[in-house]
Amino acid sequence: MLITTQSDRPASARRAVAFCCDGNYLPYALFAASQIAALHPERGFDILLCDTAKLAIPDTLGRHGFRSVQIDTQSVFDGFGVDARRTSAMYLRLALPDALAQDYDRILYLDSDIFVQSGSLSSLLGANLHGHALGAVRDNIQWRTPSRIAPEFKTVGLSNAPYFNSGVLLVDVAEWQRQDILSRAVAIGRDHALMRHDQTLLNIVLHQNWAELSPVWNWQYSAQARLFEPMMDAHIIHFIGSRKPWKDPEGELPPRFAARLAAFLSEHLPGHPTIGTDRSPVLDTGLMRKMLVRHLMNLGKTQRYLSRFPTDTTTYPQERP
Repeated sequence: MLITTQSDRPASARRAVAFCCDGNYLPYALFAASQIAALHPERGFDILLCDTAKLAIPDTLGRHGFRSVQIDTQSVFDGFGVDARRTSAMYLRLALPDALAQDYDRILYLDSDIFVQSGSLSSLLGANLHGHALGAVRDNIQWRTPSRIAPEFKTVGLSNAPYFNSGVLLVDVAEWQRQDILSRAVAIGRDHALMRHDQTLLNIVLHQNWAELSPVWNWQYSAQARLFEPMMDAHIIHFIGSRKPWKDPEGELPPRFAARLAAFLSEHLPGHPTIGTDRSPVLDTGLMRKMLVRHLMNLGKTQRYLSRFPTDTTTYPQERP
């Protein structure tokens, strides 16, 4: 497949952390990228902002040395499904390893709807993938019930297996190319009209063939796991679902997320619409009661899952079929 790139600067390391976003999500990707830069002032990896069009990075962030990469995937993803929450930019993560194979050996892809608060991404980039092309965190549907089968596997006739969330993906580029993962994912996407989102495609292609990472690298913020997050020192919080720090009209998320984002936007993107942070904190007792009950009911199951990861760089290989 012919995929070409243009960049505003050359690669400066053999490893990279990459965001794929369009202009709508660029402010939030820049916020997360800036959090990473602050945590890693002497980093040995590049930080990339990728899109099919040229992205405008504010001059005020120039000190971070972000690399802007424009990726032309030609017609590779033509006809693939999008919806109100997902644009065609989400498929770029599938093309990253092939597009950047000349520059990088390892790529850590991150969604833009995240909050990075701790952890060494340098250590994560060097994690043991046990010969697999991909490392990822299990999707939260299987945190408490690991035997729960993903509907996609049923649809295409695959056996039950661990299923990962695609918001954080650690890629071994050479192995990714050796397994020809992009071509295989595209072929599946074209054959299964209802199964075209990137997470579905990758889970089918890499069925029982990926390395499992600790959930602290992709803490999927939900009513079942939210209260455990501070106790686990989650490094990357991922706002799955429709509620985001910039789109939370009922104030269900803790205000610290919106406050930090609002301060960043005010400094670096002053023309961006204001993030609502002026509400007085109101504890929704009904919501809290439901969350507490869910956490108590799932305490034992959650503990069994979390205890599998004694360190944040513990990884587990999946058994190949």
